[in-house]
Amino acid sequence: MSNAEHFETAAGDKISFLQKFIYGLGSFVNSLLGAAIGGMVIVLNLGLGMNPALVGLVSALPRLTDAITDPLVGYISDQTRSRWGRRRPYIFGGAILTGIIFALLWQLPHGQSEDFYFWFFLVGSLVFYFAYTLFATPWVALGYELTPDYHERTRLMAVQNFMGQMAYLVSPWFLWFMQNDGLFDNMVDGAAWLAMIIGAFTIFVGVLPAIFLKEPYLNTIRSDAQDTDTQSFNGGVRGFFEGFLLTIKFKPFLCLCAATFLVFNGFMLVASFQTYVIIYYVFGGDQSLGAEYAGWAGTVSAIATFCIIVVISKISISMGKRKAFFLATGMSVFGYGLKWFCYHPEYPLLLLLPVPFYACGIGSLFTLMGSMIADVCDLDEIETNERREGMFGSIFWWVVKLGMAIALAAGGFLLNATGFDVELGSAQSDDTLFWMRLIDVLVPMVCSTLAIWMIYHYPITEDIAHQVRLKLERRRGKMGIAESSSQT
Repeated sequence: MSNAEHFETAAGDKISFLQKFIYGLGSFVNSLLGAAIGGMVIVLNLGLGMNPALVGLVSALPRLTDAITDPLVGYISDQTRSRWGRRRPYIFGGAILTGIIFALLWQLPHGQSEDFYFWFFLVGSLVFYFAYTLFATPWVALGYELTPDYHERTRLMAVQNFMGQMAYLVSPWFLWFMQNDGLFDNMVDGAAWLAMIIGAFTIFVGVLPAIFLKEPYLNTIRSDAQDTDTQSFNGGVRGFFEGFLLTIKFKPFLCLCAATFLVFNGFMLVASFQTYVIIYYVFGGDQSLGAEYAGWAGTVSAIATFCIIVVISKISISMGKRKAFFLATGMSVFGYGLKWFCYHPEYPLLLLLPVPFYACGIGSLFTLMGSMIADVCDLDEIETNERREGMFGSIFWWVVKLGMAIALAAGGFLLNATGFDVELGSAQSDDTLFWMRLIDVLVPMVCSTLAIWMIYHYPITEDIAHQVRLKLERRRGKMGIAESSSQT
C-alpha cells in the first residue's frame, strides 16, 4: 500500500452537519468565555481604579493552576464510567457551573478597597477557571472520539474552529456595551449585566453537546492476550502521574505541541508590534489613523481566517494533514516576509496585502491540530490499550495557554529592547523603527519555519492512520454510538 493511497470516508463514520454544528456550539461558548474574561478585565482598571499591574497579576495567576487542573480533569474524564458516558456528565454540569460562576464573578460591589477587589477577583477567578475546565476539557476530548475516520475528523474540527472564530466577531462590542451611558450608570454595572447575559448563554447553549451528542463505546472485552503487548495503568494518583508522564513523552504528540506553540505564539509574540509598526513607521506616530488601518487589518484577517478554515479542510482531505500544514504555514511565512516591503509610509493601503497570507498559519492551525491529535490518540491506544483523549487534549491546550502567557509577557520586553519610548511619540529613532520592523517580521517567520520542521518529523500519514485503525479494530472491535441508557 503506497503512501499516496486515499481512503474515502465510510457512511458509518460520517457525522451529520447538525451534529457538527452542535459540537461547534461548544467551541463558540469556549471562545466566548475566553474572549469575555480577557476583554472585561479592563473594568477593574477603568471602572474600579485598580492598578494596571495588579490587574495583570490577577489575570495571570489563576491560569497557573491550569497546569494541575487541566490534566487532572482530563484524566478523571478518561477514567469515568457512567451510564451517560465519560464526557457528557462533565460537559453538562460544567456548563451550568461555569455560567453561574461567571455571572457572579462580575457582581463587583462599589466602594471597596483595591485589596478587596484584588482578592475578590482572584478567588472568584480560581473557582471560575476550575468550573470552566470541567466543561472545556471533556468537550475537547469528545471531539477527538466522535469519529474514527481520518478525514471526517478534519471536517469536524473545521466546523468547530469556524464557529469558535465567530465569537471574536461579537467580543469586540463588549466594551461598547459595558460603558454605554444610555443603558447603565457606570461601567461596573454594565459588566455585571453583560456577565449575566454571557452566563445564561453559557448554560443554555453549553449543555447542548451533552444532551444531543452520543459518545462512542467499545463493544469488546479485553483479554489477557490482548494486553500482553500493551502498557497498563494503575488507578488513582499513581495512574494519573503515569499517564501524564507517558503523554508528555509521546513523540508524535510532542511534535504537535511544539508546532502549535511555535505558530500560535510566534503570532502572539509580535501581535503588539504590528500595531506599533503601523502607527509609528507607516503613519509617523498618528495614532488615530494608525489605529484605523490596524482595525482594517484585523477585519481582513478575520474574514481571511473564515475562508482559510473552509479551504484548508478540503486541501487536507486531498493532500493529507501534514502537507496541508506545510502549505498553510509556508504561506504564512511568505506573508510575514511580505510585511517588510508592504509596510510603507508612501503606500499605506499595501499593509493589507500580507494579511490573507499570514492569516493562513493561524487560521488553519487548530483545524489541523485537533484532527491530528485524534490520530495520535489512536496510535497511543496501540501502545497503552487506553483511550486517553482527555489527557492529550488537556495538556495540548495547557501548552497553548502557557505559551500565550509567555508570549504576551515577552512581547513587552522585546518592545523595550528596541529602544521604543512612548513619550517620544513620532520622534522614535531610525534604529528603533528598524528593530521594531525586524522583530515584527523575523520572529514569526522563524517560529513558523521551525514548526514546519517539527511536523516534518510527525509520523502519522493517512496510510499509517488507516493501518492503526485496522489493528485497533482487530484487537478490540469497532467503535459505535451507544444510547445513553446502555452505556456502562
